[in-house]
Amino acid sequence: MTEESGDELRPETPQPELKGIDLARRALEEARAAAKASGKSVGQGRSSPRGGGIRAVRGRRRRSWSGPGPDDRDPQTLGALTGAIAKQRGWSTRVSEGTVLGRWTQVVGEDIAAHAEPTGLREGVLSVSAESTAWATQLRMMQSQILAKIAAAVGHGVVTSLRITGPTAPSWRKGERHVRGRGPRDTYG
Repeated sequence: MTEESGDELRPETPQPELKGIDLARRALEEARAAAKASGKSVGQGRSSPRGGGIRAVRGRRRRSWSGPGPDDRDPQTLGALTGAIAKQRGWSTRVSEGTVLGRWTQVVGEDIAAHAEPTGLREGVLSVSAESTAWATQLRMMQSQILAKIAAAVGHGVVTSLRITGPTAPSWRKGERHVRGRGPRDTYG
């Protein structure tokens, strides 16, 4: 091979083959030159190999290890992840409605849950079935307190009102023949 310089042609001097540490130095010099040409310095954004622990990245300080406190890089609980996904996809209201029905005992307390159970939630109206007419009356009087407990547990606006019913009487219509009228005059509950 020849190198053109002015009018003269002279042969190119062969480079000796680099080995070991010389090869590594040469590669590092080329990498530094390429980084300098692109405007970055080699090693920017990396932590020191001796482990100083905290490093500066683009003007802010960032830990290079998780440490004893909670961090977004730590493993997350399933509940936290599902809550984040529900919020991201707009399912929060449906999850809150499910929480009212699924965790009824924790939401309203054991005393109320022992004598009443939710039967449905539609358009903010929670239907609650009491075990007796006396408990239905008691729950109607406590309606504002129950709504406050629900709002504290799942958020405001999920349940706007309660529809409390007592027990239903059994049907006396059995078989194909029956008599018209109110049936037996007994009270239930």
